[in-house]
Amino acid sequence: MRKVVVIICVLTFFSGFAQNDDDTDIVQQLPAPTFWDNVRFGGGLGFAFGNNNTTINVSPSAIYDFQNGFALGLGVGYLYSKLDAINSNVISPGAIALYNPAQEIQLSAEFEQLFISQKFGSNSFKYNYPAFYLGLAYRTGWAAFGVRYDVLYDERDSIFSSPFTPIIRFYF
Repeated sequence: MRKVVVIICVLTFFSGFAQNDDDTDIVQQLPAPTFWDNVRFGGGLGFAFGNNNTTINVSPSAIYDFQNGFALGLGVGYLYSKLDAINSNVISPGAIALYNPAQEIQLSAEFEQLFISQKFGSNSFKYNYPAFYLGLAYRTGWAAFGVRYDVLYDERDSIFSSPFTPIIRFYF
């Protein structure tokens, strides 16, 4: 009887090691994540139509997600605006940083350099200026909705009437 107990204990001991080896093989077979596994593409879209007013905004971007809820990315925006006799075309390359302190909360910092081409009737103007936005958004799945504030806002240079702008952002 004693020999049977010893044999059962030995077999149980070795079968435990065999199960651990199988788990290790499974983990070793999984491919390591690549750089592109953490990259998401998206950006923002905007439009407004009114009485003698048209605004269209397209802002594609790509971000890299880090494991701690932090993401960095690059993007470029294009804005077309027509208000009465004023036509504006704006190209705005920029960088974005996102931080999610909680699942539904997204903090953002965005730097853009806005290159503006405006036409007032027969007069044309070209100039550029920087914008630095700090934002807060509600995030749900792949979308975020909120507001951002341009801390460098100057009403003499800006084509916008307010330093506050809405956030409508999508990343897939």
